[in-house]
Formats: sequence, structure tokens, C-alpha cells
Amino acid sequence: MRRSIATVSVSGTLAEKLDAIAAAGFDGVEIFENDLVSSPLSPEEVRDRAADLGLGIDLYQPFRDFEAVGPDALAAGLRRAEHKFAVMERLGARTLLVCSNVSRDAVDDDELAAAQLRLLAERAAAHGIRIAYEALAWGRHVDDYLHAWRIVRMADHPNLGTCLDSFHILSRGTDPGGIEAIPGEKIFFLQLADAPRLAMDVLQWSRHHRCFPGQGDFDVAGVVGHALRAGYRGPLSLEVFNDIVRQAAAARTAVDAMRSLIALEERATAPATAPTGFAFAELAVPAPERLGELLTALGFARTGGHATKPVELWEQGRARILLNATAREGTSLAAIGLETPDPGGAVRHAEHLLAPVLPRHRAPGEADLHAVAAPDGTELFFCHTDDPAWRADFSRPREAPGGEITCLDHVALAQPRHQFDEAALFYRSVLGLRPAARVEFADPYGLVRSRAMAGPGDAVRMVLNIASVGGGGAPWQHVALASTDIVATARRLRGLTLPIPANYHDDLEARFDLGPERHRLLRELGLLYDRDEHGEFLHLYTATYGRVFFEVVQRIGGYRGYGTAGSHVRLAAQHDGPYP
Repeated sequence: MRRSIATVSVSGTLAEKLDAIAAAGFDGVEIFENDLVSSPLSPEEVRDRAADLGLGIDLYQPFRDFEAVGPDALAAGLRRAEHKFAVMERLGARTLLVCSNVSRDAVDDDELAAAQLRLLAERAAAHGIRIAYEALAWGRHVDDYLHAWRIVRMADHPNLGTCLDSFHILSRGTDPGGIEAIPGEKIFFLQLADAPRLAMDVLQWSRHHRCFPGQGDFDVAGVVGHALRAGYRGPLSLEVFNDIVRQAAAARTAVDAMRSLIALEERATAPATAPTGFAFAELAVPAPERLGELLTALGFARTGGHATKPVELWEQGRARILLNATAREGTSLAAIGLETPDPGGAVRHAEHLLAPVLPRHRAPGEADLHAVAAPDGTELFFCHTDDPAWRADFSRPREAPGGEITCLDHVALAQPRHQFDEAALFYRSVLGLRPAARVEFADPYGLVRSRAMAGPGDAVRMVLNIASVGGGGAPWQHVALASTDIVATARRLRGLTLPIPANYHDDLEARFDLGPERHRLLRELGLLYDRDEHGEFLHLYTATYGRVFFEVVQRIGGYRGYGTAGSHVRLAAQHDGPYP
């Protein structure tokens, strides 16, 4: 289908917006009136620039507070409309978005609204223009899409139809199934936006918290499906108002927007095949010796060194850590290997969703690994460990030892604030991970926002955190290791774990009756505890190395969370330092 986006959805001047939108591959744009009014370009110059970039002008918007008014206001509205029709003719735009009236002058009279919209449509028809009438979720008398459709049907003019907006429908909790009762030819335009579930005034929600499909909690795909089944064949167009988008680079936002539309279209036809597990986590380190000591204490063994690169392979069971001695300072989580049945297909799917494919420099005979870059720069490798190709690049003097650590449970990645929604969409669309609800927890110097994402069967779990807080907070990353006997792991790690204050364990005893012996053991070993309706969770944290620390977790029963209840304790201890 034709893909379009409102110019309000990216930052910059109108000329910069058009350049970014075209570069991202869109077919058309909605020209937001404020962008045109503030531009030094004439309507003809905007039309010609868009045409040169391969963009059609699909909509001009918004035209406000027109219908269901008295004679004087109607006359003023028609005068205003004639001016807009003239501008649209110069732009080459053929559809005008008319929002339902929000002014106090509007009266609750559907017949009057229909008659006046019919008059507007007649005036528009003389200019070859169509009117798309949209119900704003905060409209004074018309705030529901089916109400808007009833008025359009009552007006009965070929140049008058309706505009459907997923935000206005879903923010009210309205059933979108009624869309299928609207003839497809009377749906003149379809605008799409997602949003997180928030308890707030709907106007403020709309103005500041819309996001691209797949970044929020709305079933935008459901709205699209209903519209297509109704017979809609027009553009899928994005209209997003968001404080982050207003500040972000236009080119990056436009690519993110296009990814959201591609993923939205694919969701029903060719969804991503989620990875089946973690192949490895790769840490960039200044020198591997310090991390080697910690990994040894965790029960890992150095099982090989890369033939041509300064990279060591450490293993325990199916948990694999690569230490890449290329960092000049500090330790960071540089790459993640993902078990994938079809690595080549996975990277082609990622490239289709506009993920940057990373060039790989390899010596003759080395494995040809497929990798893409995540929004924060983390490298994602698609590989198949049971096919020993990538591990064959490492000399292997010994086999991986057994032990209580069996695999990687999850990884946590710190995201720049303005890329949080972009990252959520990336992992949802490229890797097929399903997002959990957003959570927040206290940091001594601010607030951390977090969102977990997981694949089928929780084989791959990732946690995205907003990176920075006040007071110089570090953008920490971590790798969580799954243990079948965390007590044994904790005993080996004495002196290498994050100290947990006695106050935490005093509070734990008040919240949970685990028996005196179990509480004594948790306190002695510095273990944290949580439970949900499915099971229990024991975990500990190592000291922090540069930007990275390890977490060891033991899930008992079917516990599904991440121990978030203890995150504020961990953050306070990490801020206290010191770090290796």
C-alpha cells in the first residue's frame, strides 16, 4: 500500500522534513498547516520540491472548528475555507482534513453539522477537493468515529467522507470493529499512531505521547485490518505528536517511522521468526584478565582464543561470553549472538526493516557471520551454534565445563532517552520479541524507565532501560546468567558480589515469611528475592566493570519477571562503588 506521513511527525524546517521523508522511502506526505505557514517556500515551490523527491501531497491539514455553528461563524468558516482551497490548488493537494468542532460555539445538532459539511463539500468540489471529516477524541459534540460517519452519511455528498485516526479511536477504548460498516470508498483517509496506556487528559496524551505503531500499547494493526476489510485502499499515513520526535534528528525519525509501517504491514503476512536463544554475549574490554578472574569464579572456563582477533571464548554449559580486548577504556557490552535457524534469512528480514547490516572483515576460512546494528550501536549476530562454524574460529584446548550456570537468562541494554521507543520497535519488528508493560523504579538520583521484551517461550529476553539519570548516573548494561543452584554460585563469588544492605533483608522478612533458615541464608550470601503468581526468583549482582555487571538468577517454578522490586537497592549500591 501507499505509505505516507504527516510533516508534523518529524523535526526541522519543511524542506528538511521533506528531504528526510523522501530519503526514508515514503510515497507521500500530509502537509501540516503550521509547517507551510512558517516556511519561506511558496506552495508551488513545496509542490515542486515534493515532486522532485518523488512525494505526493496526500492531505492538507487541519481545518478546525467549522461545523454546527451559527450563521456568522459559518460565513467566516466558508471564507476561511476558500482561502485554504486556493492554497491547496497551488500545493497540488486534493484532500482536506476537517476536525470535529471543539469550540464552545458549536451546538449539539447533527442535522445542522451535516448540512454545513455538505455546503463545505460543495465548495470543495468546485476546486476538485475532497473533505475528510475526523472525530477528535476531545471533540465538543462529535468525539467518536461512528458518530462522524453518521453525519457524513446524513450529508450525502460525494466529496465528503471520513478520516479514521487510530489514536482517536483507541484512546477512547472504542471498538474499532464498527469500521467495517463504513463503505471503503467513504473512508477518505487513514491516520495511524500508537501510544502507551496512560491515565491522563486525552488532549495532552495526544499532543505529547503518541508514537509510531509498535512502540506503544494500542492495537494499531487491528484498526488497519478493519479498514482494509471495509474496502479502504488509500494511504497508510502516520501522524505522531511527541516531545522526543520534535527534538530528534529528522532522518533517523523518518527511518524509524518507515520501519513501523513495514512491520505493521508484515505483522499479518510475514512476521519475524524470533531467535531461539542466546549464542553469546561479547564484552569489549581493555584487558581480559580482570573479567577472566570473575568468570572463573562464576564457573566459566576459557575454552579458546580466536585465530586472528584478540578475542577469548569463555563457556559454561550453553552460556558463552566473548572477551574482546579492543576497548581502550572501560568495559561495555558490544555484541549479542542470537541462535537463529536461518541466519541469512534473519539478516535479510532485518535489512528489509531498515536495520543497518554491518560489514564483516574476515580472514580466509573464517566463519561468515551475519550482523546488524541495533539503535544504540550494539551489534546483533545471527548464528547457529549447533553448526560449529563460528566456534571453529577459536582454538579449543578444552570443552565447556558443566556447572550450575546453564545459559544466558537475559541481557539489559541502556538506551539513550530519545531512542527508547525506537529500540522497542526495533526489537519487536526485527527480532519478533513481544513487549511487556513499561515499569519505573527509583534511582538515588532520578527515575529509571524500563521495558522487558521476550520471544516465544521466553527463549530470548531483553530489557531496555533509559540510560541516564541525574548525578552522573552511569548507563549500565548487564548480562544475566541462569543458575540451577544460585547458593553454590554465591558461595564461590564471596567478595565479588554487590553488597546488599541489612535494611533490605530486614524489609524482606517483613514482606515474605520464608522461614528463619532461608532468610538467614539470603542475608549471609547477599541474595535478593522476589515472587509472582507463577513462582520465585533469587538473584545476585557482581561488582560493576566499566559499564557492565553480571547478574545471576534462579527462576523457581514459572516466575516470569526480572526482580524489579529490588532494582532500587542494586542502583544505590552501584552508585556507592568503587568499581574495578
